[in-house]
Amino acid sequence: MSDQANPFRIAQQQFDTAAELLNLHPDIRAVLRVPQRELTVNFPVRLDDGSVQMFTGYRVQHNLGRGPVKGGIRYHPSVDLDEVRALAMWMTWKCALVNIPYGGAKGGVIVDPRQLSLAELERLTRRFASDVSILLGPEKDIPAPDVNTNAQIMAWIMDTISMHRGYTVPAVITGKPIQVGGSLGRIEATGRGVSLMVREAVHKQGRSLEGLRVVVQGFGNVGSTAALLLHEMGCQVIGVADAAGAYYCASGLDIPAMRTYSERHTFRLLQGYEAPHMVPITGTELLELECDVLIPAALENQLTGENAARVRAGMIVEGANGPTTPGADAILTARGIPVVPDILANAGGVIVSYFEWVQGLQEFFWDEHDINSKLERILVNAFEEVWQLAASRALPLRTAAYLLAVQRVAEANATRGVYP
Repeated sequence: MSDQANPFRIAQQQFDTAAELLNLHPDIRAVLRVPQRELTVNFPVRLDDGSVQMFTGYRVQHNLGRGPVKGGIRYHPSVDLDEVRALAMWMTWKCALVNIPYGGAKGGVIVDPRQLSLAELERLTRRFASDVSILLGPEKDIPAPDVNTNAQIMAWIMDTISMHRGYTVPAVITGKPIQVGGSLGRIEATGRGVSLMVREAVHKQGRSLEGLRVVVQGFGNVGSTAALLLHEMGCQVIGVADAAGAYYCASGLDIPAMRTYSERHTFRLLQGYEAPHMVPITGTELLELECDVLIPAALENQLTGENAARVRAGMIVEGANGPTTPGADAILTARGIPVVPDILANAGGVIVSYFEWVQGLQEFFWDEHDINSKLERILVNAFEEVWQLAASRALPLRTAAYLLAVQRVAEANATRGVYP
C-alpha cells in the first residue's frame, strides 16, 4: 500500500496539521502520534470439513489518557495493521470530540466472512476473542461491531470472555443483542447520528431537508439507516451503493423497500433488487452524481486526489471512517464543498456504545426515547462547537474538529504525565 493511500499515514498527517496549529509540545506530539499498544495474533480455526485454516487478527490501542479504550472489530479481506492503527487513532479523536471518557482502539481479522459458515464464523470469533482477551475488559478495552460484524458476533465475544472469567461480563463489549445486555437504539445509532449531522449542516446553510438530493455509498447498517431516516425527513435519496453494485433513480429511490429487500437476503446485499425507473450504475459514477449531500458510508480512501475534482455534491457527510484523503480534502476545500468529518458525523455509534457500557456497569437501563434524546443532545452540541470554531477561525470543519479533539487528549496526557 502506498503512503498516499495508507490510512495510518493519512491519520498521522491529519494529526500533524492539528498539532502544528495547536503548537503542541514535541513530547506530547511524540506520544499521540503512535499507538500505545498493538497485538497481532495468528490463530487456527477448524473448518466444517475438518481442515484447519490460519487467520491473522489485530487489536490496537491508540491512547488511554482519557479512559479505557473503545473501538470496533471488523472482518474484511483488506484488513491490515496500518488500517487498524489509523482506525484506533481516529477513535481517540472521535471520543474526545464528543467528550466521552474513552481512548481509541480498533480490531480486525483478515477474512471474508461470506466464505464461512455460521459455525465457522462462531469458531473464528471465539478463538480471536480468546487470543486478544488479555487486552479486553470493562475497565480496559471495550470492543464493538464494525464492518461485517454484528450483534451476534458481539454476543459470542462477550460469552467467550465471560467463560474465561467464570462469570458474566456484559460491559466487556457493546453492540450486543438486547437480551444479553445490549442497549436500545444501538443498531441505528451511527446512521441516526449521520442523519442528524446532515440536518444540522443543511440548516446552518439556511436550507430545507425537503427534496434534498442525497447519495449514499454503502448500504450496510450505517448507510441504510442514514438513508432511511433522511428519506423519512423528506430528502430524496437518488443513489445508493453496496458491495454488489450501485443504483440510481432521479426521482428518488424507495429506501424502505430497499431496506426490506436487503434484510431478507444473504449478507444484506441489494443484488437482484429491481424497481421502476431505477438504473444500475458503477461505484465510480455514484460518487460523481450531482447531488446536495454525498454520504460515503463504506470504507476508507473513497474520495481521493484523483476523483475529488469530479465530485458534484454540495456537501459531504462522512458515514465511514477515513473515506476522504488529505489530497481530496484540499481539492474539496478549494472548491468550497464542506466536509462534515468522520470523527463527528459517525460518532453516534460510540456515543450509544458508551450508554450501553454505563448501563452494563450499573445494571440499569434507559428506554429508546431517552437513548435517542441523549445521543442527539451530545452530537448537536459537538457539531455546534465544531461549526463555531471553524467559522471563527476560517477553518475547514475537519481541522476545527481535530483542534478540539487533539487539545482534549493532549491536556489529559499532559496532566497525567509520563510514568515512571
